[in-house]
Amino acid sequence: MTPNRRPIIIRRKKVIHRHHGGSWKIALADFMTALMALFLVMWILSQADQQQREAVSEYFRTPLLTAITGGEGSAQSANVIPGGGPDPVHSDGERARIDLRTQTRPSEQQRRAFRDLQQRIETAIDADPDLRQLRQQLRFDMTPEGLRIQLFDTEQRPMFALGSDRVAPYMRDLLRTMAPLLNELPNDLSIGGHTDNLAYLNGYRGYSNWELSSDRANASRRELVSGGLNPAKLLRVSGFADRVVMPETEASDPINRRIELLVLFRQVAERIRSPGLLNGAGTPSPIGHQSIQPVDTAPMERFTRSLQQALGTEQPGP
Repeated sequence: MTPNRRPIIIRRKKVIHRHHGGSWKIALADFMTALMALFLVMWILSQADQQQREAVSEYFRTPLLTAITGGEGSAQSANVIPGGGPDPVHSDGERARIDLRTQTRPSEQQRRAFRDLQQRIETAIDADPDLRQLRQQLRFDMTPEGLRIQLFDTEQRPMFALGSDRVAPYMRDLLRTMAPLLNELPNDLSIGGHTDNLAYLNGYRGYSNWELSSDRANASRRELVSGGLNPAKLLRVSGFADRVVMPETEASDPINRRIELLVLFRQVAERIRSPGLLNGAGTPSPIGHQSIQPVDTAPMERFTRSLQQALGTEQPGP
């Protein structure tokens, strides 16, 4: 070895391959399972017609709490969760629920007829110079019960004499102008009277706001009938005293002295004529004696059998 040559030193770096774990395999397996379930659901739905798919869609729109309690939007059934049918896809119970909701919901045709009635009343009022001044005392609203026409009182132009049911002349003309227009629709009519909280001297022991509101509603009925309204269209005449206050007003506000004409939806009028019970039966069920219906497991068994047939894993039955 020559003294001038330097030694060559080779350093070798040791690489350690660490284990990264198999968590990605679990995530991939979950993804593949979910994907297979999605394909199975799509395959099952592809075998159903449009009516069956609508029934399945309507089933999943119903909240679970509503379905369990049997509230609005759910059908009554003997199962734990009401609304089920013999087949989870083709469900008779779901079809019945859809039909019920369609029958109890006012149609767009009824709403359009009420809007047309509102326009005809407004046109008739605007055409009369005397009634045109009362336009600011009218309000039209579409409510769950029907078209609501409210006639408000003011300090400058009261609809009735103070503390009585004597109708003012312009109020009489307004009601008689509206009467023939209300006859154009077959819908029934409800009349309600309201007052402010100004009490009588004798209070509730004598003549009170209850009697006054009822008398004013009845006086409005008489003027409508005199104007040509068909008496058979009148379904309800009631007085509310000062118990129903207009939103964002004080009970003493003159606007709370008002007459409310309600052109009822047909379904609402039928419920008023034939009031039903909560359980839908002819007689109320005693509390604490309601029967518990057994759980029907047949739909779940049929659904499981369908999945097994799709996967080719069906076991031979007894």
